[in-house]
Amino acid sequence: MSHPILSEFDIVFAGGGTTACVVAGRLAACDPSLRILILEAGQHTLNKPIHVQPYQFPFNLVPTSTTVTFNIGNPSPRLNGRAPIVPCGRCVGGGSCVNFMGYTRAPASDYDDWGANGWESENLIPLMKKLETYEVQPDLPTHGYDGPIKVSSGGCKLDICDEFIQVGTTYHKRQYADDTNDLETCNTYSPWRKYIDGTTGKRSDAAHHYVYNQTHNPNLQVWDGKRVKRIIFEDKRAVGVEFTSDPVSCPDADQSSSIVRASKLVIVSAGAFGSPTILERSGIGAEAVLKRCNIKQLVNLPGVGENYRGRSDHNVAFVPYLASDEVVTMDALWRGESIVQESLAQWNSGGKSLIAQNGLDSKIKWRPDDEELKAMDPVFQPRWKEFFQDRPDKAVAIFAIFAGQIWSTGLGAPSSSSQPHDRLLLYSTALYPVSVGSVHINVPEDDKEGMDFTTGFLDHPSDIVPLDFGYKRTREIFRRMASYRGEVTAGHPNFPEGSAAACREASGPVDLSAPDIVYTAEDDEAINQFHRDTTQPVSHSIKEFVDARLNVYGVSNLKVADMSISPLNVGTNTYSTALLIGERAAMIIAEDLGINSMDLTRARFS
Repeated sequence: MSHPILSEFDIVFAGGGTTACVVAGRLAACDPSLRILILEAGQHTLNKPIHVQPYQFPFNLVPTSTTVTFNIGNPSPRLNGRAPIVPCGRCVGGGSCVNFMGYTRAPASDYDDWGANGWESENLIPLMKKLETYEVQPDLPTHGYDGPIKVSSGGCKLDICDEFIQVGTTYHKRQYADDTNDLETCNTYSPWRKYIDGTTGKRSDAAHHYVYNQTHNPNLQVWDGKRVKRIIFEDKRAVGVEFTSDPVSCPDADQSSSIVRASKLVIVSAGAFGSPTILERSGIGAEAVLKRCNIKQLVNLPGVGENYRGRSDHNVAFVPYLASDEVVTMDALWRGESIVQESLAQWNSGGKSLIAQNGLDSKIKWRPDDEELKAMDPVFQPRWKEFFQDRPDKAVAIFAIFAGQIWSTGLGAPSSSSQPHDRLLLYSTALYPVSVGSVHINVPEDDKEGMDFTTGFLDHPSDIVPLDFGYKRTREIFRRMASYRGEVTAGHPNFPEGSAAACREASGPVDLSAPDIVYTAEDDEAINQFHRDTTQPVSHSIKEFVDARLNVYGVSNLKVADMSISPLNVGTNTYSTALLIGERAAMIIAEDLGINSMDLTRARFS
């Protein structure tokens, strides 16, 4: 079947998320003569308020959103029969334009553990510094001060987050550090910095800071609303891609296919779900998967779509608490009250106010101490000894406080105006889960209903233990904070009648020296079931189909560059790693094209 060939470029990107924008932007800035095309299923994000105004990030996750794709997993008995929903960015810039902007970086050892030539931390740290402008504190050795991506404290400070740190460092007996993103420090309370420009108060994303600032270059093009179906090969050499108008972004457009050719390189950069499924539709993957979908196999690569690992997904719990009336939270903005207009005026004039906030100002990258280890379910002990015990830079979980309720027991709209109190929200994410899943096509066209997605979430018994214990520990922290007014019962475990752990409203906090809540075996089971009913992912994936230079095995002129190539999980919110992969990929591709690496380093964005 023939399709019209629209045009030819030097490099074509299948997908326009975070990493694609970094690679394309770096190459275009270095060599403006390169003809580069990004094909992105989602829509443009340029200067749209939902993307550039930080406070609006929750609205990307409402059920009617078209800026993310809600990938529905297969029902799992470990999730009490629930079909988990994994959102991922569906717009130019991908996750960088819709995430909650929390700035964390993985320990350096995570990258050393990859065991991939050229990807050791000593080679990556210069790129980590190159990509950022760290506006918080000068002259820190592992931070950068001249890069495209801005990191700041946001547009204003939320006092509630100081309470979280104060109680954490006293009751929880942990230290405080101003910077826990030095690639080694953890188990320490700290402020939570943000991917927000400290001057303009705008989100700092890959689309605006690598691509949209090069509109003067006609050779760098972004075609939005274009869904890549497959790669076109000639004798196992990638020569282009077949695409169609995306039915979500362009519901009224002609759905017939077209082809665009690539004279030098095709780069698949469609993320955890897009990249493996594009490869499979192109005949690259396991024989059984392709045969089931009547696709002729070009290359036998059983690793495609396998080893999906809970964040690169991480397992996340959100638990709501009631706040005292005087506490400043994000709730009034998220409810759309009159304060929005006043805050917007301040933001427009100087980049400040709650518009330049995400509600997250403090956190701890947590490791259990000896006492906590003894109190945790013994099923976690082998995992602790095998993976964590002798790696003091690796956190087990991140605990933090949201000043406001974005969601509690699942994805949904910001809290309603009928609530009696503003909310505080526990954010708890368990890092380095053991469980694995898979992402495959199930029909040739791979529509939403046809994807065979098994998350693997909480399949391994040790994965839920940090969440279960974290619920107890963070509840003790919250109930000692001056702003605490009790629990939002509907967002907590359903404890048995008469339980000492029962949730309720409160007139104020307990004393710092008050005894901890005593949980019975039945209470522990309620917590466990709560997490199996409600735990959410925060989405990405894992690789076994490219070499260290990102070449897909068995073919030529085809690379993959996004979070799907990470061979092991990383203990961080993965925006930082997606940016880093982009910077490293740009170097690799520049070398392949004969571009001087110094030219790539010197290239600047206008």
